[in-house]
Amino acid sequence: MDERTLRKALSDIPLGSLRAFKQTGSTNNMALAWATDGAPDLSIVYAEEQTSGRGRGDRRWFTRSGTALAFSIILRPLSGEELSVPLFSGMGAVAVCDALGRRGMHPEIKWPNDVLLNRRKVCGILAESVWIGENVDSVILGIGINVKAESVPLFERLNFPATSLEAETGKSEDRLSLFRDIIQALLFWRDLLTKEAFIHAWGNYLAFQGEQVEIQVKGEVSKTGKIEGLKANGSLILRSADETTFTVQFGEVHLRPVI
Repeated sequence: MDERTLRKALSDIPLGSLRAFKQTGSTNNMALAWATDGAPDLSIVYAEEQTSGRGRGDRRWFTRSGTALAFSIILRPLSGEELSVPLFSGMGAVAVCDALGRRGMHPEIKWPNDVLLNRRKVCGILAESVWIGENVDSVILGIGINVKAESVPLFERLNFPATSLEAETGKSEDRLSLFRDIIQALLFWRDLLTKEAFIHAWGNYLAFQGEQVEIQVKGEVSKTGKIEGLKANGSLILRSADETTFTVQFGEVHLRPVI
């Protein structure tokens, strides 16, 4: 998909601007540089291939040419969104789930923002912020989705079982149509970001609800508990073995079922 094709498909969506590349290192890196150079709100960097894409926790995200969706959206916090910036990554996951749901799939969110199909990762999201002093100037929301079977990396490169839309549905998916639907869903949920309806939707997509899981936070002792839902700020609510509840904030958290 080239820039002309993308612009035509998104022509009726109020975006800031668009840059599309046949190949780039990382769309997030490109978007971070563009944001500091004054890119308007809702500008998008798209790439057919990423040679050094990044995921959460400094993990790599592989994007083979023409097999996936890899793009980054520049979001400049609007009035009233300043205190809701930590919710942006969850907003991206909910938008992806909505788009997949319209296609008859049953996605779940491995908190905070990995999208799963049949408990295998099909989409990763990386949110990074640009700060000016004590204020967030912009948030870069990087989204990578495995569409074709060839997009799934080699097993030894995975830290969680992965899959693709093609593998799960048994059919080809129109990447351009999916891309458009995700952007539209993102705009829809952004309008509801500070509303209870957004947290409710995010909570409904949560994977492993009612199951015991292990939470690992960098530099801290791991915790176990059963997932009970989300707080209004996006924190995960869990119940420990002694029936007390505790919450986990955003951070480098790894969530897996305890076997």
